[in-house]
Amino acid sequence: MNNIKITLGAILFTGLMFTSCNKWVDYNPHEDFLITDLDYLRSESDYRTMAVSVYTPLQWLNQAVPVADIASDNSVSGGENASDVLSLQQIDDYTHTPVNSTLTELWQSAYEGINRANYMTQYKDKNRAGVTVQFAGKEALYGEIHFLRAYYYFHLVKFFGDVPLFVDKRLGLSESKSLTRAKKADVYAQIEKDLNAAIAVLPAVQVQKGRITKYAAQALLGKALIYQNKFDAAAPVLESIITSNAFSLVSNFGSMFLASGENGPESVFEIQYSNTSPYYNWGAVNRGQGNYSIQQCGIRGLNGSAAMPYAAGWSTNLPSQNLAAAYAAGDKRKDVTVLDIEAYKTANPSFNITYQVAPYKNTGLYNQKYLPRKGETSGQIELNYLNNFRTIRYAEVLLMAAEAFNRATAANDVKAQGYLNQVRQRAFGDNLHNITSTGAALKQAIWDERRLELAMEGDRFFDLVRTGQAATKITGFQTGKHEVFPIPQVEINISGITQNPGY
Repeated sequence: MNNIKITLGAILFTGLMFTSCNKWVDYNPHEDFLITDLDYLRSESDYRTMAVSVYTPLQWLNQAVPVADIASDNSVSGGENASDVLSLQQIDDYTHTPVNSTLTELWQSAYEGINRANYMTQYKDKNRAGVTVQFAGKEALYGEIHFLRAYYYFHLVKFFGDVPLFVDKRLGLSESKSLTRAKKADVYAQIEKDLNAAIAVLPAVQVQKGRITKYAAQALLGKALIYQNKFDAAAPVLESIITSNAFSLVSNFGSMFLASGENGPESVFEIQYSNTSPYYNWGAVNRGQGNYSIQQCGIRGLNGSAAMPYAAGWSTNLPSQNLAAAYAAGDKRKDVTVLDIEAYKTANPSFNITYQVAPYKNTGLYNQKYLPRKGETSGQIELNYLNNFRTIRYAEVLLMAAEAFNRATAANDVKAQGYLNQVRQRAFGDNLHNITSTGAALKQAIWDERRLELAMEGDRFFDLVRTGQAATKITGFQTGKHEVFPIPQVEINISGITQNPGY
């Protein structure tokens, strides 16, 4: 029966060829003004333009930052009321399930980035039409692609644990139905492979701000190694950044979180946003050109005189009183990290500040690092804030190096103390708060310093999980379940992959 069907199909197709030769034999999609993938990657310009598109999903991952603080003891979901930002409230309350719009977005955006990176690597040597395009700087450009793919996989393995791993090509819907989850160790092995490939070809300095450098790749590699407890390997990678003298701590901690402080001397890697386009799409992960997370952090219904610098927002991702209390007297980072709006209002009576009723789960505090400011958005105001995420700062490199040397097989606590105390000296403006402890006490001091230095920057939850402190620090955290988030149900429905335990 199958043979008959094939024969009849062949006859039918032959007849169509004779009756409509141009349609079936000579047809060129260009005649209908159609562009296919045969038109891609035909010039240096094509490669460079498509490389930029691999960066784009980084912007769509903006909810990873608030989630990692809301899921920890650093902040609460906030919002207008108990029915607002439900996906974040569920994460805050540890009632989240596989049906969670924020987690689904974080999964899909990362895999969109991976698919774009894979398309680039699939056709690195020859494009879809079989043509080889060579140009100066191509290897370095592909270093950026390798970094980006590693970044997307690092995001996924932190959030979800074992995840589907593919690097040879982009996947279509039909292929997605046959995916399986790779072990975390295998995902990390690919991350290391991509980052080492990137380090080998990337320049130390990029002309265009925001592009990946060798140091950014080294820093991400060091972080990935620390997440795997590979401290012996991480220490020299991170120290090589320090000894390069390519970066320095800015003297004024708060200045780097202003628009004027973006891509400064402390910036190892920043995710770039802008406000130059009015484009927006409320219903999609790409929403706008700017940083949607900034609007979330703002004070709901805020009004005041023209001299007041802040703009209104949605009262989401509110720093906790627990975080505020963790800062010692004299630590300059506290006032940069948390804004006590009532204290600010009292200290600035000329601003005539008013704002709406206190938000849900009100803490009285707001995220000062990423608080929306006047004049930093355009078009659809909520979606086009220009604030970059300071994703890897030199201060974190110092703290990662301190941890690596403290926890290495042959520990070097002198080096660890030195790197840690550089960060503390900037925080207090003196040497009187230097840490002199060693061993386990020094390790805890480094972990505590990471919280104080990196608060509201999207690291706290993952730090608590990887260091085994989550169950004692986070209300509602269940060991054996909450170390990772649930795989989005829609992805399980499509591919049939297994769910994380407990969900």
